[in-house]
Amino acid sequence: MKALGVHLFTASGAVFAMLAMLAATNARWDIMFLWLVVAFVVDGIDGPLARKYDVKTNAPAFDGVLLDLIIDYLTYVFIPAYALYVSGLMSGWTGWAVLIVMTFASAMYFADTRMKTQDNSFSGFPGCWNMAILVIFALEPNHWVTLVAVVVLAVMMFVPVKFIHPVRTKRWRAISLPVSILWTAVAGHAAWVNFEVGALAQTALLATTAYLLVAGALQDLIPER
Repeated sequence: MKALGVHLFTASGAVFAMLAMLAATNARWDIMFLWLVVAFVVDGIDGPLARKYDVKTNAPAFDGVLLDLIIDYLTYVFIPAYALYVSGLMSGWTGWAVLIVMTFASAMYFADTRMKTQDNSFSGFPGCWNMAILVIFALEPNHWVTLVAVVVLAVMMFVPVKFIHPVRTKRWRAISLPVSILWTAVAGHAAWVNFEVGALAQTALLATTAYLLVAGALQDLIPER
């Protein structure tokens, strides 16, 4: 029953995705991102629970990995891509370009059997567009900066550069996990105040995002003792 409960907990992410989508259709970007942050927290917790209660053995009728990927595509890719376009931050042909790049490339990445490395990190950018788009909403960079950032991240999905999983990557986890928690807290605050964030919050968001983006590559460059 505990293992089944983990599957049900994972499935709750689909409900939060729907609530986020409803907010997005009403252009309530603050509410949308709050629901996406809740879904992000669920996604961070359900994995350790699944391993603790061995869902593959104790609740094998449901494929937890498939369930997780379905919800991740909604909350990490589909809804953020929709928000970026409809919000007007990316419009015209560039808006169509980022929609196509984000959704198509992410669909291929999520189906790639090589996406995980031996140390439970990701090979290539793991399609965390919810995080990237939230930072764009908070900072509102130049239109072309956003376009270049989206294209570069999409290309990085298929380049064999490591990106850490803050929970599952053991190396530097004592740093990575608190940084991930801090990112979540700052992101939630940014959404709560409708992205009217001060310089301190912007700096914290940029610093934590930068760490999560480059930590894996640094681990590849710095040999483990």
